[in-house]
Amino acid sequence: MASSPCGSGNFDSGLEIKTRSVEQTLVPLVSQITTLINHKDKPKKSERTQQAIQRVGQAVSVAVGRFVGVGEAIAVENEELKEEMGMACFEARRAGDAIAKLTDVGMPVAPLVDGRKTVFSNRTGMVKAARMLLSSVTKVLVLADRIVIKQIIASRNKVLLTLEQLERVSTFQEFVQIFSQFGNQMVEFAHLTGDRQNDLKDENKKARMAAARAVLEKCTMMLLTASKTCLRHPDCESARINKDAVFHRMRFALEQVMEIVTDARPCGETKVLPLSIYTGIKDFKSNVEGLREGLYSLPQQALSDQLEAVVERTEDFTDSAYTSHEHREGILQLCQLARQDTDRLIAAWREALSLNAKEVTEEMELSILKTCQSVHELRRELHKVAVGRAADLLKLHAEHLPLRALKASGGEGNLEAVAEYACTLGEQKEQLVETCRLLCHVSGTEPLEITCIHAEETFHVTGPQIISAAQTLALHPSSKIAKENLDVFCEAWESQLCDMGVLLREINDVFEGRRADKRAYLSLPRPGKHSANLKTVKAVKLDTEEQSTIAKLGLELRLLTSDVDTEVEKWEDQEQDIVRQGQSMSSMAYSMYLFTRGEGLLKTTMDLFHQAEVLSEEGLQLCSSLHTLSTLLMDEEKVVVLSEMEKLMGLCQQLQMGARTPVQGKTATFQKVDSSIQNTRAIMTVVTYLLPVCNKLVRKYKSERSSLDSPQSWRDRQLSTPVKDGALSGKNSNGFGVKSLEKHMANLTFLESK
Repeated sequence: MASSPCGSGNFDSGLEIKTRSVEQTLVPLVSQITTLINHKDKPKKSERTQQAIQRVGQAVSVAVGRFVGVGEAIAVENEELKEEMGMACFEARRAGDAIAKLTDVGMPVAPLVDGRKTVFSNRTGMVKAARMLLSSVTKVLVLADRIVIKQIIASRNKVLLTLEQLERVSTFQEFVQIFSQFGNQMVEFAHLTGDRQNDLKDENKKARMAAARAVLEKCTMMLLTASKTCLRHPDCESARINKDAVFHRMRFALEQVMEIVTDARPCGETKVLPLSIYTGIKDFKSNVEGLREGLYSLPQQALSDQLEAVVERTEDFTDSAYTSHEHREGILQLCQLARQDTDRLIAAWREALSLNAKEVTEEMELSILKTCQSVHELRRELHKVAVGRAADLLKLHAEHLPLRALKASGGEGNLEAVAEYACTLGEQKEQLVETCRLLCHVSGTEPLEITCIHAEETFHVTGPQIISAAQTLALHPSSKIAKENLDVFCEAWESQLCDMGVLLREINDVFEGRRADKRAYLSLPRPGKHSANLKTVKAVKLDTEEQSTIAKLGLELRLLTSDVDTEVEKWEDQEQDIVRQGQSMSSMAYSMYLFTRGEGLLKTTMDLFHQAEVLSEEGLQLCSSLHTLSTLLMDEEKVVVLSEMEKLMGLCQQLQMGARTPVQGKTATFQKVDSSIQNTRAIMTVVTYLLPVCNKLVRKYKSERSSLDSPQSWRDRQLSTPVKDGALSGKNSNGFGVKSLEKHMANLTFLESK
């Protein structure tokens, strides 16, 4: 956009393009207009060239006419935008007509001074028309985008109103009736905000939206059980505290969504992230390296002050009671080294200035390199400490012992034991909160910093909620509702620990330069999908019970994919086909989990069924790899692998047949969705079991073979083993990673545009 000859990315000073859908809708138009304006003048024009340019001009005019029709329909249905939209549509139509006339070969073509002719005689008029067209079309799109924002605001207002009603109910019957309505409203709100999240250009806003939506998702189930518990035990203070905390958090999350959607902050405040060590080091290095461009670019004292600010923030690491003496000493030594190198750099800088040098001296260049290296080493050490601490904590709390103890003691009505284990959980919470703060310092990107802050807040809030729920159960140990309520809060805690594991891997990926490309989903209707009023196309709505079922299955699927990823990381040979196929299936299962939340690239049930079918094919490829592995094993080991392989094959075939079976109607579609996710869950359960078993067998086989024959690698031997279709070579596997998914989505977009 910025490189267009027609002007900058914002064609009207009052317009700002904030979503990818608006930006991408403009791209083809910019391309066509650029073709017209940049067409080189030639002494002779063939009739074919002139007709080609005329066709482009006519195509622009026709496309603008259709586009304006949609804009005018929006103006009719939205009184508050009628005047602005009408004017923008009028300008767009006029500019489109002007471009059609200027490219019409039937119009008189005036010769220029040098005797040459242009396809359109008024080049200045063409540029003017192009500018007007792009400005007016952009304005129409931005105004249309306001309708999407209006829909989200209206949906949020409905949710907030029903939330207030839920808070005041006094009977079960009234609560069930209102909560059913609330559930449907939350589903609609989730879809609208999910589309908006994926469409936002600003990655920080996208991360903030994801955090707020995650809170709303988890709090919806908490609100159900906490309210039921409070209704069953109206005089219980801990139950009331538990419920009030959920309502407060939901309202806060709703306000966060509104701030992001409307780009507004209360009292004109600006959302500023706390400065992390990563950001401080990045800015410091940028200023140090900037000295090569100009010796007078900043004051000398500014460099020292900047480093001291970074060193001061390392106190979060060195002052922590959980940081080992060895790590503390290592951090302090690296801070001192960075100070020394910075002082040497400033001394060399002063000397260069005293000599009136116009560029950095050799000594100064060496100091720049050393200073950058020392702060890089500091960052590496901090990363190692934070990530190591987080990994150790996740491993330590994998069994969720405090949660189990709270459930048991609460169920026994033992208030003293609940108080004791509440202290244990409180200590665990403080450790996790501090660890999230350290991870924020080394996260490597602002969106990941936002995710770390969200994790810190979640642990900080959920810990006391679990304790109040446990206290309620201890006071009413025979209450099934109180037990269910405690289970829900414990599941939220476990889920956040699982999310922390994913966050840890993402931080490591960024640090090591492994960042997967993500395909953006555009929330504005695609070509061929525009309705007259641009209202959101409503999916078949699930009732409360159906939504709850799908959400629970999705969470189980999410946990299984995390288990698979954990087992995959334990393999020495990451190129092994069993590993790659397991990773691929985990990735597909995760996208199906995102579908249950209204997120990700799978937007329709057809997308889900196609994904399920491809996952089943990958599962069958995994069966082929397992069969090849079994030929290398002893009888007893072979039986174990073949038994699980047959189970996996049956499940994959069942999933494949179900995905290919056509259905009609809401009930049948839901049953097919439910069946697909359940079958996928069963498949991933088998894969989770198989990965460590196969890893152990591969290690054993490799060890035995290395002690019996030449040091030829096990991978080389298995490649030399006859394998049908290269099942273990990895060259013919039907992986369905990001690129395959992008291709699938591109095909969908293409078909919809026909």
